[in-house]
Amino acid sequence: MAAHASKDPLHGVTLEMQVNALVARFGWLALSKRININCFKNEPSVKSSLKFLRRTPWARAEVEALYLESLEDIVPEKADEPTFNPWANSRIKKS
Repeated sequence: MAAHASKDPLHGVTLEMQVNALVARFGWLALSKRININCFKNEPSVKSSLKFLRRTPWARAEVEALYLESLEDIVPEKADEPTFNPWANSRIKKS
């Protein structure tokens, strides 16, 4: 019996994973400009952010929305189309 895959993009993604991913992508300064909350501005840390976000539903919703938006920005490359063809401008003529 195959396992049912959840259609929820946040399924299995913890709040800590979301915060770490956003910090890795944007950094604390840019993150604090995108989501205006003090835990991202004043001596930011993952631990203090998690404590605040777990108690504050509206802030957690903003983090989740930004996380999902950042996933949409990452467009996977198509495996069947090479991004660089070293032979594209070759002087070798095909016979």
